[in-house]
Amino acid sequence: MPSPIPGPHTQGLPPPIPGPHTPRLPPPIPWPYTSGLPPRSLAPHPGTAAPIPGPTPQDCHPHPWPHTPGLRSRTPGGHRVVPSLCCWSWAEEAVGSVGGNSAGLTWLSPSQAEQNQVEEVRLRPVVSSARKRLPVTEGVVEVRYREGWAQICDKGWNHSNSRVVCGMMGFPAEKKVNRNFYKLYLERQRLSYWLHSVACTGNEVHISMCPLEFYRANSTASCKGGMPAVVSCVPGPLFTMGNAQKKKQRQQGQPRIRLKGGAKFGEGRVEVLKNNKWGTICDDRWNLLTASVVCRELGFGSAKEALTGARMGQGMGPIHMNEVQCTGSEKSIWSCPYKNITEEDCKHAEDAGVRCNIPYMGYETTIRLSGGRSRFEGRVEVAVGTDSGGLPTWGLICGDGWGTLEAMVACRQLGLGFANHGLQETWYWDASNVTEMVLSGVKCAGHEMALTHCQHHASGLNCKKTGTRFAAGVICSETASDLLLHASLVQETAYIEDRPLHMLYCAAEENCLSSTARNANWPYGHRRLLRFSSQIHNNGRADFRPKAGRHSWVWHECHRHYHSMDIFTHYDILTPNGTKVAEGHKASFCLEDTECQEDVAKRYECANFGEQGITVGCWDLYRHDIDCQWIDITDVKPGNYILQVVINPNYEVAESDFTNNAMKCNCKYDGHRIWVHTCHIGDAFSEEANKRFEQYPGQLNNQIV
Repeated sequence: MPSPIPGPHTQGLPPPIPGPHTPRLPPPIPWPYTSGLPPRSLAPHPGTAAPIPGPTPQDCHPHPWPHTPGLRSRTPGGHRVVPSLCCWSWAEEAVGSVGGNSAGLTWLSPSQAEQNQVEEVRLRPVVSSARKRLPVTEGVVEVRYREGWAQICDKGWNHSNSRVVCGMMGFPAEKKVNRNFYKLYLERQRLSYWLHSVACTGNEVHISMCPLEFYRANSTASCKGGMPAVVSCVPGPLFTMGNAQKKKQRQQGQPRIRLKGGAKFGEGRVEVLKNNKWGTICDDRWNLLTASVVCRELGFGSAKEALTGARMGQGMGPIHMNEVQCTGSEKSIWSCPYKNITEEDCKHAEDAGVRCNIPYMGYETTIRLSGGRSRFEGRVEVAVGTDSGGLPTWGLICGDGWGTLEAMVACRQLGLGFANHGLQETWYWDASNVTEMVLSGVKCAGHEMALTHCQHHASGLNCKKTGTRFAAGVICSETASDLLLHASLVQETAYIEDRPLHMLYCAAEENCLSSTARNANWPYGHRRLLRFSSQIHNNGRADFRPKAGRHSWVWHECHRHYHSMDIFTHYDILTPNGTKVAEGHKASFCLEDTECQEDVAKRYECANFGEQGITVGCWDLYRHDIDCQWIDITDVKPGNYILQVVINPNYEVAESDFTNNAMKCNCKYDGHRIWVHTCHIGDAFSEEANKRFEQYPGQLNNQIV
C-alpha cells in the first residue's frame, strides 16, 4: 500500500500491521450491479433542462482490486470498501480557494472519473486515548486520495452522511459529536480537502453511492467557514464492553433474527423467529438495502453483500418470508413489507444470507501460523509482547486438550474461515525459530472472536509435553459441512421391540446395550429397545468426511464392516432435569449418500471398502431395523422423558454450526408403549418454547398423566 502523505494530517495513523496473513480481497463487481439500490438521481447538465443520460454497460468497467502481495485491506479505523460501481462521477468545476464560485456539476470523462473515486475510507482518531483503543468509533473522516489521505469539507454534512460512514465502519448507528472540540484541534493542523460536498440519504451502503462533489485536482482547496467532517459511531453489543449495554440487551429478551452458517462474525444465512419457530427467508428480490437493515438490527454496520442461492448453506424448517422490500431506514426487517409463502413458492436452496461490515478489532495481529504448506495451515503462534525494537514476540500453545473448537476460534481470528482439524502434534511444521510454550489449558466454546476470549491457565504453564513437536496447530478451510437430523422421521418411526438376547451378541460386543445387560442370563431373556430411524442431512458447503483415513479404520468381524468413527451419534433418554437414565451410541460403520437432492450426484458408497462421507445436499439413512439403531430402555421406569440424539458429539469432525447437532423429543412411556412427540432440532424453537417443552404437564413429578 502506498505510504501516506507526510505531515500533521496523518497524525494518529498506526504503522502497518506486520505479519504474513493478508485477508483475501473481493473480486471486482461485474455489470450489471444487481444490488437493488435505487438509481442515483441525475441533476440537469449546466445550460440544459434535461438530465444527463446515465452510463450504459459499454461505458462502464469495474476497477480491479490491487492484488499486491502484503497489501492489507484494512487499517485500524480504516476500511477497504467496494469500488465505485461505474466510470462516472460528479465534480464541481470551479470550487477552488476560499469563496470560489460553482459553475455547476459536470460529466467526467472515464479518465477523470477514475481519479475521482471513493474506494477507501477511515476514521482517524485525534484523542490520544482513542488512538490506542479498538474499535475506533470517533474521528475525522478521511478518504484515500492518490498516495495519502484527504478530508471532506463538512459544509452541509448531516447525520445521514454520518450514518453511511458509520455503517461502512461496521457500526449500526451514529451519534452527535462535539464539533467545537475538533474545530479547536484541527485549526492547528495542515489539511488536504478532496471532497467538497456529500449528500447521502442515509440508506446507502457506501459513500460512493451518494452524490459527491470533488475539488478540482489543480485547485488549492479549502473549506470556508467549515472544517473536516467528523463522525461518532455507536458500536453494537458484540463490540461494547460496558455492563450497561449488556444489561440492556438482556432486558430486551431474545432477538427475532440471527445469522447461521457463517465463518466470521457478521455473515451467515438469515433466520427469523415467527410463531416461536426459527425459519429462513427466500431470496426473491433480496438486495443490499434489505440486507443492511438485517445487519444493523443485529448490531453490525451496513451490508457488504446480499447473498442469494443458499450461499451460506441451506436451512431446515419453515421459510417465513419472501420478497422482503426494505427502504434501508427501518429499525427491523419485520417493519419491511414482505410476502408469506408456501413450500411451492420457494425452497431452501434459495435461502438468503448477508455479509455485514464489522468494526476492525485487530485480532488477527496477535496470532499467526508457521510452517504450513499454505496460509491455511500451520503451527499456531500467539503474540506475547514486544521486543526492544517494538516488534511483537511470539510463543507457542500447548497441544494438550487442543481440539476442533479451539481450532475454529483460531481460524476465525485469522480470517481463514472454518477449522478442518485441530492438531495436538505439529512436528512436521517445525520451520520456525519460535520454541517457547507460552499458553496452556486453552478451552473454547467455539463462538469466541479470539483465543484470548477462551478459558486458559491464568498464570504459569501447565503442559505435560513442552517440546515444540507438541505445539498446537490448525488446518483451516473456507467451507465446512453442517449435519442436521431429520427430526420428524424419528417421531414417525419410533417403536418398542423386545429383542431376544441370543440375537444381540454382536450388539453387546459393540457396547450397544446398557451395562446391566452383562448380568443377564445369556442367551435367555430379552432386552427392551426403543428403535427409530435417523436421517442425517449435510446442509453445509463442504462434504462431511470421517476424521480418520481408510488406513486407520477398524474392522469389526461380528458385523463384518469397518468403523470410520468410533462414535458418530449419541442416543440418550433424559429426565426433565437432564439426568441420563438410558443411553446408546452409533459408530459410523457406513457413512454414505443414501439419497440426494435432484441436482446432486451421489459420491460416497460403503460397498467394496469405498470412500465414506456425506455429500453436500445428500443424506445418510440409518434404518430402524439395523443393529444399534436403538436405546436400551430395559431398566427405565414408566414416566415422562426427553429423547435426545446428538450427531458428532465429540466434535471429531469440524462443522460450520454445532448448535443444530442435537435433536430433542418428548417421550411418554407407560411400561408397555411409548409416545414420541414434539421432535425438533435443538435450536429450532424460541427460548420460551424450549422452556415449555422441557416442562410440560406431568414432568415435574415424572409420572404418567
